Amino acid sequence: MALLIVLIMCCVIILATSQPCQNPDDFVAATSPGHIMIGGLFSIHDKMLSSEDYPRRPDIRKCVGFEISTFLQMLAMIHSIEMINNSTLLSGVKLGYEIYDTCTEVTVAMAAALRFLSKFNCSREIVEFKCDYSSYMPRVKAVIGAGYSEISMAVSRILTLQLMPQVSYESTAEILSDKIRFPSFLRTVPSDFYQTKAMVHLIQKSGWNWVGIITTDDDYGRLALNTFVIQTMTNNVCIAFKEVIPAFLSDDTIEVRINQTLETIIAETHVNVIVVFLSQFHVFNLFSKAIERNINKVWIASDNWSTATKIATIPNVQRIGKVVGFSFRKGNVSSFRSFVQNLHTFPRDHNKPLNEYFILLSACAHVQDSDFSQCISDHSQGTLAYKAHKDMGRNFSLRNDILWDYTEPGLVHSIQLAVFALGHALRDLCQARDCQKPSAFQPWEQIQSKCSKECSPGQMKKTTKSQHTCCYECVNCPENHYTNQTDMDHCLSCNNETHWAPVKSTMCFEKEVEYLSWNDSLAILLLALSLLGIMFVLAVGIIFTRNLNTPVVKSSGGLMVCYVILLCHFLNFASIGFFVGEPQDFMCKTRQTLFGVSFTLCISCILTKSLKILLAFSFDPKLQNFLKCIYKPVPIIFTCTGIQVVICTLWLIFAAPAVEENMSLTRVIILECGEGSLLAFGTMLGYIAILAFICFIFAYKGRKLPENYNEAKFITFGMLIYFIAWIPFIPVYATTFGKYLPAVEIIVILTSNYGILCCTFFPKCYVILCKQDTNTKSAFLNMIYSYSSHSADSLAMSRASLVSTNSNITMATPSSGGQPAAWQKSKDLQIPACAHTCKENATSASKTWPRKRTSSI
Repeated sequence: MALLIVLIMCCVIILATSQPCQNPDDFVAATSPGHIMIGGLFSIHDKMLSSEDYPRRPDIRKCVGFEISTFLQMLAMIHSIEMINNSTLLSGVKLGYEIYDTCTEVTVAMAAALRFLSKFNCSREIVEFKCDYSSYMPRVKAVIGAGYSEISMAVSRILTLQLMPQVSYESTAEILSDKIRFPSFLRTVPSDFYQTKAMVHLIQKSGWNWVGIITTDDDYGRLALNTFVIQTMTNNVCIAFKEVIPAFLSDDTIEVRINQTLETIIAETHVNVIVVFLSQFHVFNLFSKAIERNINKVWIASDNWSTATKIATIPNVQRIGKVVGFSFRKGNVSSFRSFVQNLHTFPRDHNKPLNEYFILLSACAHVQDSDFSQCISDHSQGTLAYKAHKDMGRNFSLRNDILWDYTEPGLVHSIQLAVFALGHALRDLCQARDCQKPSAFQPWEQIQSKCSKECSPGQMKKTTKSQHTCCYECVNCPENHYTNQTDMDHCLSCNNETHWAPVKSTMCFEKEVEYLSWNDSLAILLLALSLLGIMFVLAVGIIFTRNLNTPVVKSSGGLMVCYVILLCHFLNFASIGFFVGEPQDFMCKTRQTLFGVSFTLCISCILTKSLKILLAFSFDPKLQNFLKCIYKPVPIIFTCTGIQVVICTLWLIFAAPAVEENMSLTRVIILECGEGSLLAFGTMLGYIAILAFICFIFAYKGRKLPENYNEAKFITFGMLIYFIAWIPFIPVYATTFGKYLPAVEIIVILTSNYGILCCTFFPKCYVILCKQDTNTKSAFLNMIYSYSSHSADSLAMSRASLVSTNSNITMATPSSGGQPAAWQKSKDLQIPACAHTCKENATSASKTWPRKRTSSI
């Protein structure tokens, strides 16, 4: 039995010198017919046998070093095409494929690219030269691959000649994003810019700042190195050494360079972190030798090898240290797993890699799982006869699980995305064309066709439930976000403090600066009311000046007190102007201080008037004594106003109001005066409220005065209006925002100012202008005499009642002139009320009421 196995092996494995391909069909790795042909480029073998001829002839040699992981990537493409053919995506249209093995060589890949561009259905394999390839029909419509960036760049430059779509599943070089140099190149993986950025971020966050880097000597390695260096320079990470290894395994110097790299790592004892931008084959050789030298470091893996089973199954691989890697996003590849597990049932006609795998599988049937990959690679170093025994498929069921272990789900997902992206593009093209005909469309038209419609500026791509990133929905950018290019993955955010953007915006708009301007309709109305108030103040001043010696003016405290109060009203109305217009620091500091001090002075003057009125007409001895003690007009005014001046001064010194920019609103910046300290602002208003309340109490007690001298009653009304205006101000001011916030305080100031002005001066102006007969000295004295007589009678009756209650005896003692004592006492009470006109009765009056009455006249 053993002899039979040996004979079979000898029949299937030929170790003779490799032979070049005899015709173009020998060059094809796998093919399947279809209405639309898709090309594929995979590095199924890791190198090409070197030629022993000299000089070397320009022929394509055989490839050796079978790689299971890349073989699985080829199967992923075939499986994805079969999925589309078995679906309704391209109803009635079958996709075919033509896959080539690049042998990890740029020259082999370029030969395959030339075959892709050869004229369709031509007996000779020729590429026609044309000035315009718009109507040229090549043998394939698109290409999937290649894996290595170096190969993808070379192939893309050839395919660009006909703008043939090339979709790579693994090439991450940043330069491939340049649409000027590579207009037909597409990929389903991010560029190295993001990978290097993530690597540097990981290094920085881990506290490492002294690292080494190893790359390949090709475009991929050099570009990754440059990008990584730029990222490290901006993140305070230093590079101790940079080692470059030949890119292709067929290079004879690769072993020497790997040994030199290891010597450098050993010499740099302070370098414990090494970034590795290499292929799986390079990393396999590097780690195998590093294990022999007991090198233990932290290795940061690129996406090329971070999840490779070939690396994870290296004997004693744990001795090299820790490996931290970045990989592609994984998707649902469960259907591919089923495909791999049933691979022995898949037709092997026109599929050389699959046949080769079965042959190698038979040779390595009894090898341990850990040595399986190495066994496959070792047995493929010679030329294999592509003839498999019928029973060799039986061995596959023994190793189907190990085959799945070598699958890299991230790469398989990327390949599926690439194939399905082409499938959706073809679906759009075939909706209005008969794609069963090869001439239905040219390759370059697919670049204009997508799975989803192009998202316009102002929109972003939102991936649908499908696992394919090329299929998405276009959603509008939300408020304060924008996109200025087509097919952007996410919306860019505006600076919310200075800019805004509406829904579906293509740019950010600068926020408009708003404030209560002079041309605002509400501001104009309020300013008009303020000017009207100033006119009223001036009119009252003129009226009082012209009637200076009349009793009404004298009873108001004299012209000086009236002028002070009118000046306060004038300043209050004038302060409205500081609430309107573009806020300035001077305006912010002036408006509250001016209002607070002037309004306090006004209330202080009215407070002295209330005390004076109460003192003049009070018949309660205790109250009168108290009022005489506190009634000092000038000190009261200066003290009350001085306290407010101190409050405002401290406010301006320690927390002065200033201009602020309120950016909380979406589309505008509100330029407003910040109060600086709400405590100081509240203290200023609270102090005015306390004075107004005291004034209200005193005025309320003197509300029952003569009809023509009812100033206390109107002062009471004025204070009530003040409280009605300012009490709602607190919640309204606290809940209002925007440019009309100053208008709230303006309305309250106008209301309280008008209320006090009207109640204090308008009744007197009415008497002066409309009731001149009552504004005479005699009429005024008669009114006071009548009021005093009534008050005295009331007081006398109260005293007589008290005496009657205590003694029950009524005495009627005659007095001079024969009048009753009660009448005499009543008269005595009346005389002091007008002591300045009835001085001759002062003596008798003093006998019954020994206090001298103070008149307001």
